[in-house]
Amino acid sequence: MASNISWRWISLMPIRHCLIILLIPTILLACSPVPAPVAAPAPGQRLLSLDFPTTIRAGDTDVVYLTLELDTSGNLTATAQSTGNAASAQTIQIPNVYDTHNILAESRLEMAGVIVRPDATVSEPLLPGQKVIFFWSLQPLDVGTYRGRVWFYLRFVPKNGGDDTRVALSAMEIELESRSFFGLSASVVRWLGLGGIFISVMLGLPLLVDALRRSR
Repeated sequence: MASNISWRWISLMPIRHCLIILLIPTILLACSPVPAPVAAPAPGQRLLSLDFPTTIRAGDTDVVYLTLELDTSGNLTATAQSTGNAASAQTIQIPNVYDTHNILAESRLEMAGVIVRPDATVSEPLLPGQKVIFFWSLQPLDVGTYRGRVWFYLRFVPKNGGDDTRVALSAMEIELESRSFFGLSASVVRWLGLGGIFISVMLGLPLLVDALRRSR
């Protein structure tokens, strides 16, 4: 803590024809600013992260993952599981109603022009402190750019037998590009690969037979 001292002139009323002048020190204190307190994450705070491929060869399959995990520290970030994948995330607040309700996490992936499995809404029970993972397989049949959306819901089921309540919390968009190998589909490329292996075996077989004869 630093201090600066300045002096102020203070004049008093003349007393008996004498003028008394006093020097009164004024102390100025320079204090370091106190940082504002940072709010702690809410007990029900969770991170909803999406991991999806950005490119797929036409005819091949790949996987999309949606994960909901507890984020008590507020430091979790979305990380792609595979090279070439993209990842995005958002924070979700889960109300603490476990004593009165059963909570279901539900999700659905919509993407036109791509075979999606499963193609319906899937659900998992949401328990305190537990992680929930959804995953889908994608198979584009043609070359092109495809866009889709991953929906996430919470369903609250009262334990006393009342009506369910469903709340949509997220609609995360994904985009992937389906490519070909020299204009050929994945199935044709696989057959060409098998054909190449067969030709290599046939060409190498006479050399193998000749080597065996010489070794005798």
